Amino acid sequence: MDFDWLDAPFDLRKISPKEIEESFEDPFSLRLLPDGTGSAKTARYFNLGKSMSDRGVFAVFWTDGKSYRVILARDMTPEEVTFYERKNSELGF
Repeated sequence: MDFDWLDAPFDLRKISPKEIEESFEDPFSLRLLPDGTGSAKTARYFNLGKSMSDRGVFAVFWTDGKSYRVILARDMTPEEVTFYERKNSELGF
């Protein structure tokens, strides 16, 4: 996966690019397309995944199929952690 970190619209000191990338590489990560999005060219997706240090990361991103542009990244809320764990449990992970 290639990520575009130029001029990231959020503070990369709060959560490192490495941890964000690891959350995308998490084999149990969940990628979701929110309801009511625009065209495929402007569609934004959600990713919930964990870094190698077990940090839960929520990210909003778009992709052109080759590279990823993260628009927002932050720690998962307790509700998102519950959702992540419940979905993985339902899938048998």
